[in-house]
Amino acid sequence: MRKPAFYSQSRSAAAAAPATPVAAAVEPPRAQPWRAALARAAVNPRVTWAALALLAVLLLVSVMQRGLLGSQALTQKDIDDAVLRTLTTQSLPSAAARAAEKIRPAVVRVRSYVTNAEGEQIEYGVGTGVVIVDKGVILTNLHVVQSAQTIKLVFADGSESAASITGAQPENDLAVLQAHTVPDDLIAATLSSTTDLVPGDQVVAVGFPFGIGPSTSAGVISGLGRSFRSPEGAQEIDNLIQFDAAANPGNSGGPLVNMDGEAVGIVTGILNPTNHRTFVGIGFAVPIESAAAAAGLAPF
Repeated sequence: MRKPAFYSQSRSAAAAAPATPVAAAVEPPRAQPWRAALARAAVNPRVTWAALALLAVLLLVSVMQRGLLGSQALTQKDIDDAVLRTLTTQSLPSAAARAAEKIRPAVVRVRSYVTNAEGEQIEYGVGTGVVIVDKGVILTNLHVVQSAQTIKLVFADGSESAASITGAQPENDLAVLQAHTVPDDLIAATLSSTTDLVPGDQVVAVGFPFGIGPSTSAGVISGLGRSFRSPEGAQEIDNLIQFDAAANPGNSGGPLVNMDGEAVGIVTGILNPTNHRTFVGIGFAVPIESAAAAAGLAPF
């Protein structure tokens, strides 16, 4: 059964939750350091399996020792030390890599086509989209698909589908697409409020710059409440997130993601004083609240 879009709780709301009282006379259980390390590594399946494999080997050694040495056996401290050693020496992926990995199943390539005078379909635009409802509802930029006669999607699993425009928010350069064919295991992105964002927060942009990808770039929030006018000068968009993660043509419509792998914005433009349409360090994204509203969602 398909599920609606997911929304995360803001940090300020979480901080406001009342604390659970703890009796002063009760001594808390002794923390085992490897358990905390294992929890931090749980987002990386390779590390988790490595730890489990190590535990299996240790148990096998323990059984052999019991058989060969009688009462000789591994202690709990031996196991704790061995697991902690494995976790602390294992090379873990960066926070940006984990964030990108979490959002990637919801990222799609968007291509639009028009028919030329000879009746042939030619590529009109290439960009990125992000699945926000697992029934195949996708957000992208309006300029990627506007005036297109055919829209084609490529999902993270490689499957393809035609799509139709079912909604638009021109003032924010946003379009809502509906995939005609939806993969059975399609995963929607988790959306997160921008209320807690501050300049300096780390973000990643995931998309298909120049059609290459999915590609990931990392940076920080540079500013909030920015305005941007497109190079053609036809439209000015307000209340944008400014960021410095590299973005180029083709990133348009892709998600801007926090370190929890949650979409906080939709990449919509880059600032460049030249006509080369390449990144110079300033990109803009529409806050996810506005983007979700374009699809008729009011999550926050």
